[in-house]
Amino acid sequence: MKPHAVLIPYPAQGHITPLLKLAKILHSRGIYITFVNTEFNHNRFIRAHGPESVSGLEDFQFKAIPDGLPPSDKDATQDITQLCDSLRKNGLPPFLDLIKSLNDSPDCPRVSCIVSDGHMSFTLDAAEQFDIPEVYFFTTSACGFWAYYESQITNGYLDQTELDWVPGMKNIRLRDFPSFIRTTDPDDIMVNYNMLQTRNASRAKTIILNTYDELEKEVLVALRHKFNHVLSIGPLHLLEHDIENPKLKSIGPNLWKEDDTCISWLNQRAQNSVLYVNFGSITVLSPQQLLEFAWGLANSNQYFLWIIRPDLVSGDSAILPEEYSKEVEGRAMMVGWCSQERVLAHPSVGGFTTLRSGWNSTIEDYRRALPMICWPFFAEQQTNCRSGVRELGGRVGNRGEVRREKVAELVRVLMEGEGERD
Repeated sequence: MKPHAVLIPYPAQGHITPLLKLAKILHSRGIYITFVNTEFNHNRFIRAHGPESVSGLEDFQFKAIPDGLPPSDKDATQDITQLCDSLRKNGLPPFLDLIKSLNDSPDCPRVSCIVSDGHMSFTLDAAEQFDIPEVYFFTTSACGFWAYYESQITNGYLDQTELDWVPGMKNIRLRDFPSFIRTTDPDDIMVNYNMLQTRNASRAKTIILNTYDELEKEVLVALRHKFNHVLSIGPLHLLEHDIENPKLKSIGPNLWKEDDTCISWLNQRAQNSVLYVNFGSITVLSPQQLLEFAWGLANSNQYFLWIIRPDLVSGDSAILPEEYSKEVEGRAMMVGWCSQERVLAHPSVGGFTTLRSGWNSTIEDYRRALPMICWPFFAEQQTNCRSGVRELGGRVGNRGEVRREKVAELVRVLMEGEGERD
């Protein structure tokens, strides 16, 4: 009888991506997999990849549980605060029902392990009730997880104050801590949610992170002093390349349909000549912020590939003026979503503007070590940016701060010479 692992990500793109990679790697090593999305994201996944994407693979099945939020057909990232609050209150009962149904099913082995996203700690209660070992997978960087754990800050926001009491993170400033915990409101939903998730980490049998020791050595040493079992298992996107099963390998994590025309466009560009720009899966901009970035990119006079999600701009669609299209004609490609790994690996891409510093983007970029421009927006992106920007590129500013002149300057420096340091 095969071992049976149930994997459940936090229901957002940046969490689904590494959990699905891990699921595929485990399956390729002989483990039966049940991958659990929320019903909302399960439906998005089918719309992006087709019904066949969640069926027809031997010993690998997709299941879904409700997230507790009102029904919505919108193909967009859900409100993070509402989602966290709902999962904390409503996540356990349907997950318990799912584990019970899997154990009672004649079509699959009994569940032998739960691999849960570190932001879904209600699964620990289910693991303990069924006496199933649970592995806690934090999809953040090690420094991001450690910052959440060490961030019991109640004295307000001090931008440049350096702290010396965080093991493994020398000279970190309060501005570099995750945005979710930078508040003095003890009742803040995100503060309490993230404190609960990290506090519960000690209940898991093992903590795993998509990183490697050479990259975050000091922080991992500090984590291993605090927790009994901490494993660095990354970079997962490189381990995924060893999978031989073409059907398994073809399962993509994206919740939006990929537009492959950008690859054809990149094929026509010179080596290292294109800046890749991606705002990520969650960040929402104001119309003014979008325009400042747009004209900053245009005024840099560089080639660029820009990923503009349909839900990128608050209160409106991401529509740029007609004169902008004329200004960048011939040197810009704009699509709704893409395979980021394919783009980052393409030889014509010479720079990366993340504008968010999410961990998936950061660790995927380390493969080529492309120079990077960061605009840390929320969560642990400030922490990731602090750990990487000094070596890789420059920073646009903090949340909400963006000027077209600064964007144009950084892009020119990035593509034509050595990046500035924050």
